[in-house]
Amino acid sequence: MTKRILPLVLLLFAMLPCARAQPDASQAEQCVRRYAAHYRVQPELIAALIDIESRWNPRAVSDKGAMGLMQLMPSTARRYGANHPFDVEENIAAGTRYVTALMWEFHGDIRLVSAAYYAGDRWVSQKQLNYDNPDVVAYVEAVRLRYTMRKRAAKGPQRR
Repeated sequence: MTKRILPLVLLLFAMLPCARAQPDASQAEQCVRRYAAHYRVQPELIAALIDIESRWNPRAVSDKGAMGLMQLMPSTARRYGANHPFDVEENIAAGTRYVTALMWEFHGDIRLVSAAYYAGDRWVSQKQLNYDNPDVVAYVEAVRLRYTMRKRAAKGPQRR
C-alpha cells in the first residue's frame, strides 16, 4: 500500500510551486541600490518607500491586496513586470520602474510621487497637491521624513 502512495505523494509535492528563498535584508538593500542606479532614481527614496510600505517584509500583504516589499497592487505588479510579486528581486525591480514612471510624470516632485504611489497617479494628476485626504498627507510626510533620514545617513557623519 505504501509503495503506491509514496509516488503519489512525491508527485503532489513536485507539483507544488517552489518557494523561492528570500534574500536577507542586506541582499534586498543591494537589490534596491542596483535597480535605483539602473533607473536613475535615488536609492534612498526606494528604501524609504519600502520602510513605510512593508517595513522590509517580503511577504507583506495589505488589506487592499498590495503585495511584497514595495506593496504593489496586482495590476501594477503585472504592468511593471513582477510575475511573482513576493519575489524580492521582481518586486523591487517592478516597484522601482513604477517610481521612475511617476518621477517622469510628476517632474521629480517627491511629494507628488509619494502621493501617487499611495493613492494612484490618476487621482494625484487631477488633484496635484490639493488633496484633502489626511491619510495621503500623513503618508507623504512619512516618506519625506524617511527619505531625508536616509539621505543624511548616506552622507555620513558631518564634520564641523
